[in-house]
Amino acid sequence: MSAIPSSNPVSRPPSWKWVICGLLMLASAINYMDRQTLANASVRITREFGLNHAQYGNVEAVFGYAFALGSLVFGWMADRYSLRILYAAVLALWSIAGALAGFTETYDQLLWCRALLGFFEAGHWPCAVRVTRAILDDRQRSMGNGLLQSGASLGAIVTPLIMQALMTTDAGGWRNAFVVVGCAGLLWLVPWFLLLKDSDLTASQDVSAAGPRNGPSLMSIVFSRRMAIIFFVIACINTTWQVLRAWLPKILQEGRGYTEAQSLYYNAFWFGATDVGCLAAGAMAVWLSRGKWTPHTARVAVFVGCAFLCAFCALTPFLSKGWLLLVVLALAGAGSLGVFPLYHAFTQDISATHQGRITGIAGVFAWIAPAQAQKLFGTLADRTGSFDLGLAAAGFLPLIAALPLALFWGKRSTSSHPES
Repeated sequence: MSAIPSSNPVSRPPSWKWVICGLLMLASAINYMDRQTLANASVRITREFGLNHAQYGNVEAVFGYAFALGSLVFGWMADRYSLRILYAAVLALWSIAGALAGFTETYDQLLWCRALLGFFEAGHWPCAVRVTRAILDDRQRSMGNGLLQSGASLGAIVTPLIMQALMTTDAGGWRNAFVVVGCAGLLWLVPWFLLLKDSDLTASQDVSAAGPRNGPSLMSIVFSRRMAIIFFVIACINTTWQVLRAWLPKILQEGRGYTEAQSLYYNAFWFGATDVGCLAAGAMAVWLSRGKWTPHTARVAVFVGCAFLCAFCALTPFLSKGWLLLVVLALAGAGSLGVFPLYHAFTQDISATHQGRITGIAGVFAWIAPAQAQKLFGTLADRTGSFDLGLAAAGFLPLIAALPLALFWGKRSTSSHPES
């Protein structure tokens, strides 16, 4: 089942690749819809199952550990097997896992469902990033990755609105929303199979028969300077994003006294702000690289700008319930998602041959650190009676991540392989 380049690729119009990017954006939306059902129902679920903040943090941590494992598995598979089939399989399986959470009756069952969801959702990113690398050139990738990543916000925008419409005031009234959202994801499979053939992707993967033999080995890439930077960067930025994503409804309801309805509606607005930040970051990097700036310089500059927005989280301990708090959280959210299309573009500079495995291996670092952070965040909230200290600390991580990108990445290589 290895993906073998076709000698007769299907001729596609120039707009086709952006249609595919739109489909990838929709897959990201589905990914986050299944993920965000828990966060949006977190207050109800923790009350129904009798969980404290540390236990809720453990549910998020289990998701993260499973995601890390899935990143390794599907990162390897994305480089070896048909992307068209593999992508469809992981999306179907995570949709089913998301729906099953609606039938859980115990804390342990919830942990297992979230673990399965995390494991199969991990397949989305190695597959999707490999697709954007295959169909877009170097200067287009920041924008393509921006569309891909913005789907996360799109899904998270509609999820609280769906949850608000489907959840009832009855005990267990959150369950139907999990089932509906999970099953809806299966509809994505139809346009995916209609719009793509295997040859659309394998013919463009920049992997000739001689490529893997002539290029550096996977191990030499993994232990290169640039991969060390990638590991550090993704651990930092994903910790910030995952803390904000998972805890925002609780921060608003239990930390600032907003009602569930107010929290859900603001959550939709907040993810809209993150979507704007993501698309704007990708577009800004493309625009800057069309002038005198190199793609790398443009990406670093935009990354630093987004990181400063994330640091606004440091203001939250000084802000009470009100519009200023909501504005600060929205700006931090825009920056926290805006760094991701730039990060993906950095990984795409490293190797065409091993793109899926690079994304997958980096995914381990992307999720081990946030999984630990989720548990620490919950424990800190239990001990201090506030979410503010943990939130402020998480906000500074993207700024720390920007330092090695600016100082140690090195000159842009003319090949698709890293500099040691």
